[in-house]
Amino acid sequence: MAALPLTSPRLLVSLQRFPFPPLDLPFFPQPKFPTFLPNQRLGFLRVVCCRSMAQSSTAVHVKEKIDLTDKEKKIFGLLVDALQHSQLKTQLRVAGGWVRDKLLGKECYDIDIAVDDMLGREFCEKVNEYLSYTGEEEHSISVIQSNPDQSKHLETARMRIFDTWIDFANLRSETYAENSRIPTMKFGTAEEDAYRRDLTINSLFYNINTDSVEDLTGRGLEDLRYGMIVTPLPPKATFLDDPLRVLRAIRFGARFGFVLDEELKKAASDAEVKAALADKISRERIGHEIDLMMSGNHPVKAMAYICDLHLFWVVFCLPDDSEPAVVDGSDRLCVAYMDAAWKILEALGCSMLSDDQRRLYLYGALLLPLRKSVYTNRKAKKIPIVNHIFQNSLKLKNKDAEMVISLHSASERFICLSLIASSDDSEVVKTDLEEESMDVPLSSRRRILADLDNVWKVKPLLDGNAIINALQVKQAGPEVGEWHKKVLKWQLAYPSGNADECIDWIRQSQAKRAKLE
Repeated sequence: MAALPLTSPRLLVSLQRFPFPPLDLPFFPQPKFPTFLPNQRLGFLRVVCCRSMAQSSTAVHVKEKIDLTDKEKKIFGLLVDALQHSQLKTQLRVAGGWVRDKLLGKECYDIDIAVDDMLGREFCEKVNEYLSYTGEEEHSISVIQSNPDQSKHLETARMRIFDTWIDFANLRSETYAENSRIPTMKFGTAEEDAYRRDLTINSLFYNINTDSVEDLTGRGLEDLRYGMIVTPLPPKATFLDDPLRVLRAIRFGARFGFVLDEELKKAASDAEVKAALADKISRERIGHEIDLMMSGNHPVKAMAYICDLHLFWVVFCLPDDSEPAVVDGSDRLCVAYMDAAWKILEALGCSMLSDDQRRLYLYGALLLPLRKSVYTNRKAKKIPIVNHIFQNSLKLKNKDAEMVISLHSASERFICLSLIASSDDSEVVKTDLEEESMDVPLSSRRRILADLDNVWKVKPLLDGNAIINALQVKQAGPEVGEWHKKVLKWQLAYPSGNADECIDWIRQSQAKRAKLE
């Protein structure tokens, strides 16, 4: 992972001086749209709402027909040939995002195929039978088992065809036993499967057999044209079926600039749905969705949706014993910092950071208001809650947490540098070295703050044995490691100092500590 450039902490410094409004003001006002009446979502009010929205923004252009690339023609041709070889009447349909993106004129390489009368694994075996018949090498088949407890209801088979990974699964319908929220899956019709999809814009099919788009809910194309995020079935039932769909709805709404349906927003804020998202969905899946939002084209809008729908602390859950405690309104303040960071980056040019640097910079801005809060872990050690959010709430890489915490620390040092930049170098101030302190000129304090990130390049005056002797302890331990860091900072403050002077400073510091104890 590439290190963030020096400009990143400086950008965060500007956020800490950003004039934010009082937290009791409505921070993210939403456009006023009519509330959709139950069971009338295809009725008059919905049409008025959609057209009103379309008048205030550019209408979404939806293609009449899907244009296949040469590779897609080869892939689908092979699949049809396999059907004919086995004399199958199976209907093959590309489902979901590929259909949506192709209709919007965007390329998509994520092809999911729904099979109507057999398991995806079984159809992949038919493909291999055909390849064997033609004298071609059979392809390996990987199978991802269903896991209803984690809302993974379908077995999925994966095969690589013409250098493209294709997922195969059967069409499904579901029934629920009394007092159970885990469905029993059975083969379903294409229409039943479409209504089980997360959103109407993702419920469209491309029928490979007939080379046609199928809108079996009767709403997918309309909602795509009018830029609406709507569920095929009542949204609360859809979200309880798979609570991750709440975050997917937010991600697609932000990505395409579409409007979230009012019933959908009400369901997303429902206490039962929020509890299901927190308890039923793995933190890895939640973290993956958030990472996709942060890497997307409208990350601030996505976080604003999460905040407005009262999902912020469900997603970025905190430890119970954080101190100082996070105050009400901190979620909106976090999004405000991120909004300011995004505006700064847009003004300076997004190309100044790589995609991964931009992602970490935005995480740094989002979590900046929480930078001083810590919690106590099982070993009674104080840990930044930012670390908890990355490792426990989102299950992202430890390196991501370390980088964001480093950004927060660097931004604090840049503030200190700016405060003393115009001061007289002859003035002596007290600078902190972890728990120790010493009187140094302002120029030395600047050197410590500015060079701290490059301290690993400095050759230490004292090795571990010298520090052990200075401390008069029998063997190395955590205390020696901490003093090693302090010695390096002492060297930055006194670059012309020698080992004997550093040892004297250690002993004097120890003597002062002994008196205080």
